[in-house]
Amino acid sequence: MPSTSPDRRSVLRGAAALGALVAAPGILRAQARELVVGGAAGHKAWVEEIVVPAFERKHGAKVIFEGTRSLVNLEKMQKNRDRPYLSVVQMDDPVMILAVKEGLLDPLTPARVPNLGALVPGTVHMDGMWANYLQPWLGIAYNTEAMRQAPTSWADPYDPRYKGRIIVPSLQNTEGLPNIFAAAALETGKSLDAAQGDAEPGFRKLAALKPNLLTVYTQQPQAYNLLEQGEAWMISSAMSSYALERKAAGAPIALAAPKEGVFAMPSGIAVVKGCPLPDLAFAYVDMLLGAELQQRLVGPTFSLPTNRAVPRPAGLPADLVVHQIDWANVARERDGWIKRWDREMAI
Repeated sequence: MPSTSPDRRSVLRGAAALGALVAAPGILRAQARELVVGGAAGHKAWVEEIVVPAFERKHGAKVIFEGTRSLVNLEKMQKNRDRPYLSVVQMDDPVMILAVKEGLLDPLTPARVPNLGALVPGTVHMDGMWANYLQPWLGIAYNTEAMRQAPTSWADPYDPRYKGRIIVPSLQNTEGLPNIFAAAALETGKSLDAAQGDAEPGFRKLAALKPNLLTVYTQQPQAYNLLEQGEAWMISSAMSSYALERKAAGAPIALAAPKEGVFAMPSGIAVVKGCPLPDLAFAYVDMLLGAELQQRLVGPTFSLPTNRAVPRPAGLPADLVVHQIDWANVARERDGWIKRWDREMAI
């Protein structure tokens, strides 16, 4: 009767095969088709709850989402330039500009990303190097118990009756930039778009805001605690993705869209040059730019869609004007603006 126990040679062959797989986990990863995406830590919940399952079902691949700051994702691309492991990055537009300058991105084209043609103007940048998949917006957050009427203009925080009741973000925070542009528009009478070209009038106007300032923040939670407690009445240049999340949690605050318009915050997406699985990378980008997924995302992210086919969230004015920030100008001038802000706006 033949023996059913393995002989010594078969055992050795099995051990050798197992050792090879342990020594080369990349073989298993390649077979599994894992797409690695670098994005914001704050986006991890909705990416893993909504985006990842939809993509994995459609493409039969696994998505690994690494949540961190945009600059950390840039560093990962720089350090792994010769052998990238990230395939897609979701980063702020100012950091995308830096990535383009270093040749780290593969351009998006209509052939690879058909939904590029469905986006609203101003959301595809630098000849397709990246695109915006969502737009959190910047308005004026206010305490609904302290203020029975919502602010209606970027000029409202300058009203003397709000002395010591206004909070603004530091220019170290991206959401702080619109205060310069709004101030320049108020000082010159230009539109919010045209006023971005010259910060000098903005700084002149901002000097008149100082008596009204309670504080200038770099950390959002502390600022919103002051707003929710009624110490502050307004945060000028507040981000929808944070303010409206607090409102939904029951905080006595709301976010107003000034009559002059709101500013779009950057939520960019791009493909890493020389990345693994480029076919999946471009498919991932295309899905985030598509109407079906954006329809599911605008609610939980409290953002504006970038796909023309997706309606804006309820509650916004029908004639709301969304202003795009000139990020190339910001990249050139921001360091100087921050230094001047620190000198002139300290309280």
